[in-house]
Amino acid sequence: MQQEAIQEITQAPTLEALQQVKTKYVGKSGLVTKELGALGKLPPEERRARGAEINVVRQAIDAALQEREGILKRAALDEKLASEAIDVTLPGLPLPAGGLHPITRVYDDLIGIYQRMGYEVVEGPEVEGEHHNFEALNIPWYHPARDLQDTFWLEDGRLLRTHTSNMQIRYMVEHDPPLKMVSRGKVYRYEATDATHESMFHQLEGLVVGEGISMADLKGTIAEMARGLYGPTAQVRFQPSYYPFVEPGADFAVYWNNPRGESKWLELGGCGMVHPNVFRAVDDLREAAGRDRIYEGMTGFAFGLGPERIAMLKYKIPDIRYFYANDPRVIGQFRGELG
Repeated sequence: MQQEAIQEITQAPTLEALQQVKTKYVGKSGLVTKELGALGKLPPEERRARGAEINVVRQAIDAALQEREGILKRAALDEKLASEAIDVTLPGLPLPAGGLHPITRVYDDLIGIYQRMGYEVVEGPEVEGEHHNFEALNIPWYHPARDLQDTFWLEDGRLLRTHTSNMQIRYMVEHDPPLKMVSRGKVYRYEATDATHESMFHQLEGLVVGEGISMADLKGTIAEMARGLYGPTAQVRFQPSYYPFVEPGADFAVYWNNPRGESKWLELGGCGMVHPNVFRAVDDLREAAGRDRIYEGMTGFAFGLGPERIAMLKYKIPDIRYFYANDPRVIGQFRGELG
C-alpha cells in the first residue's frame, strides 16, 4: 500500500489530483484510516506491532504528500508569474491630457506682452476695504459710480473687490515712482447673469507713474499690446469715456485683421490719465504709514481690460458662463490647442 500510494503521489499532475490521492489513502474513509480503525479487532499482543507498522506507512505517505504539494504549488506559481509577466520596457497606457483654461491662456499672453515692456506683475486681496476699493480711487460714498459697481459685502464692513484697481493704491503706497505694474485677478459685481455678464469675472489692470507721462505714452502702450495679441497690422482707436479715477478717460478698441473671418473693431477696455485725487489719496495713506508724500505733481496712466472678452472673441465662445460651468464638452474643445 505504501509503495502504491507514493507512486500515485509522485505521478499526481495537479494539486486537485494530489488531493484525490490524499483522500484515497489518509482521508476520513481512506485505506490507511480503515487499517487504523481495524486495530481494535486484533488481539492485544498483535495490536501494538500492527499499529506501529501502520503509523510508519502513514508518516511516509504524509511526507510524500507534503513534498509533492510543495512542488506543485511552486510550479503553479511559476506558471502564473510567467503568464502575468509585464514588460516594463513597453510604453504605458495613454492617459487623457489636460490643457490650460482659455482664460489662463489669454492671461499668459497679456502678461507676456507687458513683461517684455518691463512691467512688474502683482496680485492682491480679493476681500478689500471700502477705502482702497472706492474712496482712494475718487469714488466717495455719494458718487453715482457706486451704483454701477454694487458688490458683495461682509459683515465686518469689507467687500469683494469690484476691480483690480485696488492694487494701484496698494502698490503706490509701498513703492516710489517711477513704476510700471500690471495686476491680475478675479473681481466681483452684484449683477444679473446673462451671456455677457457674470457676478465673478477677471481683470488685468495696468499702472505707469513717473514724470512727464502723457496720453501718447498710454496710446503707445495699448498699441503695443494690440500688436502682441493680434499681429503687427493691429490698429488702436480711443473714444472719450468717463471713469472716476482717471481724467481724461477713454475706451480703447483694436481693429483686428482676422485672416480666418470678418475683420472688425474689438472693444477691449478702458484707460486714462490717473486723476490727481488718486495721487492725493495715496499720499495720505503713505503719510499715515510714515512714508513721504511724493505723488502729488506726478503723472501717470492706468488701463484695464477683461480676458473673458478676448477669449470669447478669439475662441468664438457665445456665453461667458461657459468659462465657469466646468462642462468638459466645452473646455475639452481647447485641450489640443491649449495643452
